[in-house]
Amino acid sequence: MGFSKLRHLQQNIDALRIVFTLEKENRRATVGERLLMMQYSGFGGLKFILNPVENEIDVNNWRKTEHDLFPITQELHQLLKENSGDDKQYRRYVDSMKSSVLTAFYTPPQVIDAISATLRESGLNIQKFLEPSAGIGSFIESFSENQKASVTAYEKDLLTGKILKQLYPEAGIRVSGFEEIPEREQNSYDVIASNIPFGDTSVFDLSYSRSKDTVKVQDARSIHNYFFLEGADTLREGGILAYIISQGILNSPKNEPIRGALMKDNNLVAAIRLPNNLFTEYAGTEVGSDLIVLQRNTAKQGLTEREDLFCQSSPTEYNTPGNALFRDSTRIVHTGSRLDTDPYGQPALIYTHRDGASGIAKDLRQMLSDDFGKHLNLGLYRGERNAEPLLQIPVEPKVIPPVIESLSIGRERQPLSAPVINGNSPQENN
Repeated sequence: MGFSKLRHLQQNIDALRIVFTLEKENRRATVGERLLMMQYSGFGGLKFILNPVENEIDVNNWRKTEHDLFPITQELHQLLKENSGDDKQYRRYVDSMKSSVLTAFYTPPQVIDAISATLRESGLNIQKFLEPSAGIGSFIESFSENQKASVTAYEKDLLTGKILKQLYPEAGIRVSGFEEIPEREQNSYDVIASNIPFGDTSVFDLSYSRSKDTVKVQDARSIHNYFFLEGADTLREGGILAYIISQGILNSPKNEPIRGALMKDNNLVAAIRLPNNLFTEYAGTEVGSDLIVLQRNTAKQGLTEREDLFCQSSPTEYNTPGNALFRDSTRIVHTGSRLDTDPYGQPALIYTHRDGASGIAKDLRQMLSDDFGKHLNLGLYRGERNAEPLLQIPVEPKVIPPVIESLSIGRERQPLSAPVINGNSPQENN
């Protein structure tokens, strides 16, 4: 099913109407109400909700293709006004939505389940879990399944935070930005997992912006870089970080110092590039993203060859942005690729998976299982420092250029180099 702006907004309105009712009646949600609230998907990809709706003639200022969305947008704003104590509160709700329309893209649950299930199968027992950008809690739901974990979650959007509190009343839900996490909680979490915000907005954290560490100063200028370094600092020794991130973190040469800082105190467990249609079904957008899994290890003596490659930005043969770790495309979940442009109009290699979220989750789980078997140090996670294997420090890692066929602009074709999984190509597995 394709992304429907009308359907997603109607589900959001229904969920918000329930949460306002629950607050007024001072009670918890019924099973049916909880299921309806779980259909909430945030406002990523719904930028039209910020258009003027005060009068019927305001529709003339809308795009003609979105005129059918005018009545339901009026319904949304009327609901917010009716449940605001004053105009100031209403404006706070609107400003909160404004901050989320470009950054809140929810991850398909099947993909999150692939990550959490593979971790559990590897033998991890999670006692203390952190979600720094929780949305409606899909990572909380997946990572705390069958585990009695203590959960802490941050959600900055006011409306989304209301729903999150109703869905997970036993969790420590904090409706605020991740930058407000107390310093005492550093080095304390077993696992931190999230789809962190995309975008280049800065973060107000004086401990970073006024730091003598130039990497931290740079880090505070970009929200996704900030979430990475601050997230790693919340892990206790041996703890695991699993983030879905914008491809810019690994592709951009400007972020090489950030990646170097991450590799200094963390082992690289997995780095997998995800197809551009990952968010198509849930947010109606095609954006490039990666899954990065790190393990805290402040005693490491150097970098492995793959960690050294992780730090290197390396343009593709077509001079599109890339990372040295993905040069041969075996670390990319995909069934097809094409040379095209990204959402900003810049040339980019676009990877897709013909089987959507379910197919992405299946191939991702196989890749992760292999990575965890090779690179996850269970002894270190359990506090057994002497079980840690020695790391090899590369002299000069060799990057072998891939043999890539010529590509046509905008034309779908077979993978540049199909990853082999358990002896089969993705085509044979699907």
